[in-house]
Order: sequence, then structure tokens, then C-alpha cells
Amino acid sequence: MTPSRDIRTLIDLMAALRTPGSGCPWDLEQSFATIAPYTIEEAYEVADAIERGDVEDLRDELGDLLLQVVFHARMAQEAGLFDFGCVVEAITAKLIRRHPHVFGPDTAVRTDAAGVKRLWDGIKAAEKAERAERSATAPEPASLLDDVPVALPALTRAVKLQKRAATVGFDWPTAGEVIAKIREEIRELEDAAKAGDRQMVEEEVGDLLFAVANLARHLSVDPETALREANAKFTRRFRHIEARAAAAETPLARLGLEEMDRLWQDAKRSENRR
Repeated sequence: MTPSRDIRTLIDLMAALRTPGSGCPWDLEQSFATIAPYTIEEAYEVADAIERGDVEDLRDELGDLLLQVVFHARMAQEAGLFDFGCVVEAITAKLIRRHPHVFGPDTAVRTDAAGVKRLWDGIKAAEKAERAERSATAPEPASLLDDVPVALPALTRAVKLQKRAATVGFDWPTAGEVIAKIREEIRELEDAAKAGDRQMVEEEVGDLLFAVANLARHLSVDPETALREANAKFTRRFRHIEARAAAAETPLARLGLEEMDRLWQDAKRSENRR
């Protein structure tokens, strides 16, 4: 087989990899569950390429992410559930259904981005109600939070849970009240730490992170993006410490915390001067 711009070639390649006897042993061993972590990882690598502004890498990472979709669709086809065409049909149907202002009978009625968001949320709520009706026989009652995926990164899921609860008024009215809640959580964490209760410490750390994610939401900041940027900043400044230590031919462990903090502040000042 040769490379091609045709999606059919990618689908056929995956079918070949999953063919017993002649396919790839590793690919044949995989399942939805074993592939799911790779799917999440590839989505993060797409985001990383975007943040770095690397267009060529973005092209490659989008291909890797597309492969994940094809992989899952192939396994579903083998199980008699659905195929890649069904995936395409489902998303095109959803796009048409959720954009009546573009594809509906009255496309002359235009709206701004905020109006589109309200329209989208309304349609999603109606779809959720329909799903709840179909699953009325489920052992647990339907919840407003049911379709917030558990596999999302924890900070992202926290914000989605908070947004969902806010739609029915379960939310702090102002960012100031969230800050007060964060102070309360810090006090509770300090008490748990003093008591030496490890389980309670873990719980209070979780409560604190949840509250911080809530504050980010109130301030219109994506906490995942903010934390990735903080990670990048930490990496950049720590590399500065490493470089200065290497230039002085001094092992990092011999620098001492005071000297490392001085170099950290030096890196910080250098960034602020730019």
C-alpha cells in the first residue's frame, strides 16, 4: 500500500493491521479500553503542537489523532456495532442539528457568537432529555452531570461539572465568594496536615484544587491552559538554573536551595525585562 490523501486508504490500512494471521500482533491485541489512553495522549499532543506554533507537527499530530478514530471505528465494526461511515454520519448529523441558524429553513436569521452559544446549549439540553428518556430503565436516576466524561483531565472535568451545576443556579454568584471558599479550604487543609490524617489531607487537597478550578472558571480562565503555561514557565526557569550550574561546573545538588532560588529569581527578572 502507498500513502494517499484518501481517507479510504487509512481505513484499509487499519483493516489490514487488524486482520488475523497477516496483521500486526500488537494491533490485534488492542481493545477500546487499551487504546483509550493513547487517544487522550494524542489529543494532548495536538494541543501541544498548537501552543508551540509548530504547524508541521500539528499536521502530524492531527494524523495521529485521526488514526485513533479509525482504530476505534475498526474495532467497533469487527464487533458489529458501527463503522467509520457511521461515525462520520453521526457527527455530520449533529453539526446540522446544532446549527439551525446555518443549515435550518430560516438561515436569514443570524445571531452573534453569544446567541449561537445559547442556541447550542439549548439543543444539547434537548438531546440530553431525549437520552434520559431512552435510558429510563437505568438502575440509577438520570443526573444533570451524567454526560460529563469521567475520563477527562481532572481540572477540565471539574470545570465542566461546575458549569453544568451552574445552569440550575448551583454556583457562587461572584469570584470573591470563591476566593473566600479557597481560603476556607486552605484552613481545612492546614488542620488536616497538623492532624497527620493522610486520607483527610488528600481529600482537602482535592477540595482546594476543585475550588481553584472554580475560581478560574469565574475569571474566564481555562485552568488546564493556565497550568500548562505554569509548567512551561517552571521548566524554562529550572533549565536556567541547570545552565548556570553547568557553566560553573557545579552539580545541582551542591548549589543549595538559597543559591538555586537566587538563580530562579534571576531567570524571573530576565523574563520580565523582555
